[in-house]
Amino acid sequence: MISSGEPDMSESESDPSPVPSEFTLQAVSIGLLIGCLLCFANLSFGLQTGWISMMSLQSALIGFLISRMLPIPLTAQEIIVVQTTAVATGTMPLAAGFVGIIPALKLLDETRDGSPPINLTWVAAIGWSCSVAFFGVFLSPPIRKQVIINEQLAFPSGTATAQLIAVLHKMPPPDTSVRRRVGYIAVEEEDTDLPTEDPTDEGSASESVQSEGWHALTSSFAASGTLTLIAYFFPAIFSIPLFGTYLARQWLWTFTPSLAYVGQGIIMGFPTTLSMSLGMLMGWGVLSPLAKLSGWAPGPVGDMTDGARGWILWTSLAIMCADSLVSLLPVLAEYVTGLFPRGQQTVKEDYDVETEDRLVPMTWVVGGLLVSVVLGTFLVWIVFGNDGIKPWATLLGFILGGLLSVLGVRALGETDINPVSGLGKVSQLFFAWVQPGNIVANIIAGGVAEAGAQQAGDLMQDLKTGHLCGASPRAQFFGQLIGSAVSILVTTTAYSLYNRAYVIPGPSFPAPTAYVWLSLARLLRDGELPENSAIFMISFAAVFSLVSAIKTYTARSQLWYSQWIPSGVAFAIGFLNTPSFSIARLIGGIVEHVYRTRYTKNKSDIRLIVIASGFVLGEGVVSVVSLVLKTSGVGVASCWGCLPGLCGGCPA
Repeated sequence: MISSGEPDMSESESDPSPVPSEFTLQAVSIGLLIGCLLCFANLSFGLQTGWISMMSLQSALIGFLISRMLPIPLTAQEIIVVQTTAVATGTMPLAAGFVGIIPALKLLDETRDGSPPINLTWVAAIGWSCSVAFFGVFLSPPIRKQVIINEQLAFPSGTATAQLIAVLHKMPPPDTSVRRRVGYIAVEEEDTDLPTEDPTDEGSASESVQSEGWHALTSSFAASGTLTLIAYFFPAIFSIPLFGTYLARQWLWTFTPSLAYVGQGIIMGFPTTLSMSLGMLMGWGVLSPLAKLSGWAPGPVGDMTDGARGWILWTSLAIMCADSLVSLLPVLAEYVTGLFPRGQQTVKEDYDVETEDRLVPMTWVVGGLLVSVVLGTFLVWIVFGNDGIKPWATLLGFILGGLLSVLGVRALGETDINPVSGLGKVSQLFFAWVQPGNIVANIIAGGVAEAGAQQAGDLMQDLKTGHLCGASPRAQFFGQLIGSAVSILVTTTAYSLYNRAYVIPGPSFPAPTAYVWLSLARLLRDGELPENSAIFMISFAAVFSLVSAIKTYTARSQLWYSQWIPSGVAFAIGFLNTPSFSIARLIGGIVEHVYRTRYTKNKSDIRLIVIASGFVLGEGVVSVVSLVLKTSGVGVASCWGCLPGLCGGCPA
């Protein structure tokens, strides 16, 4: 625990105000600004690839840079409020299902699914978002005491952010030996390492960030944004036939030289991008041609219905489910064992140094949970009606979501992986039994569970950072509530604009995870699989069950080589995304690995992370500019070099 960052207990006890001192207008405003930028970026990237960035560490870093421009720079505790607010705002596209659930409902077929496509209006989407936006926030405070204070789970990303904040503010480093990882979540995966800071480098790191940070951030932001804008007018730039026009046209082997995806690869790290690329090679280099040439997927390769892309989706789904469930088993076993303690119990020391006025009162928690569940059930009924999902079934979804959130938070604390997508699929399995034959209910129930698990996990990572740096849990709680509320409007409006300008799912925004949600719901109802896909699903699920078990064991044993064991979820994402995105991310992963192992001598050197953040934010923000141009009727300047169907926005 770092002493200089902890609050003054005497002042805290004498101050009757329920609002902590670090909960300031400046901190919340900067957090909302960063969060809105992240929200735009995450919505765009999520609809393209199904992978979004939590970016806790990056939010803290950018918040620090912005605060240096203020007359009185923000304290370390205020920066944590910035980070918490930004993460809550930026991850709503996943929490409210705009990158998966909402597009999946648009894909419904009345003849096949018993329900026509559901296209939510702006008002309906606001109602749905409100129903799931706050449930997970109120779940976090009661879990904090157990997993952060009593058990002191690692929460590597939260610890990494605390280490960064300590370095930037020249504070003693947190007393921890946890391996650092950058806060990055996919549909549910993150796995990348950064070296732990050397305390002797604290001053130089802080000065380096202040002197070079803005230049690196603005330069990378401008470069990424400019390239994105040029690619809007000349789409062929983002669809390069890397291995020739035949492989590009027939088998979708193109390359997108997007700096944003290179930046994502840097943030994700080499081990994760390597796993994703191995999945790309297996899915698009082996299984896709096999399915096409064997006649199992007779349609065009990119068709999600009867093409090879739709065929390999099932193997991806099997890998994802197997990996998520196996990684949860040790957590579930420990949780169940803890419910039935044996032998003499010792009283654990209470390590919580917070006073009551800095904690979230249980009356708020209980009241908030009741209101969010009742209001959420009512809003879901208003939006989808009895034919969509019964109110009692929605209520069950919230209860199950709460239970699954506990597992997700514990998994996140121990492994740095929040398996929200896997937890959503567990909910789908449950509702296939509770409300059989109702695909809409199946998808919605999965979305409720996913939202609760993700938000509870997000805030728990942030609470870990706050615990190490002495920030008020109540201030962070306020920050997440405000961030979630604002993001409802921002995310819904942005999605509505995208939906007007583009076909979703479509060529520019394929929303691959939407097909995962819908395919599993259909499978649970009908039990029908594409030809010869079952044997591959079973085989790959068995292999990655073993791989996941080994990876989980080695990670929990803190063995150095655990990061090099393939990640099942990242491997499966390589199937879902076309090769163009995976190749760009692999380049970023290689850059990160080479820079970290060959070129940087200073363990506190975070310039590459600053540049990567600029790359991601630059394309995400300029994508909104592209959206405005598209809505205004400003189209591409030239389709020269475009291959039919492969260039987003180009009719060629």
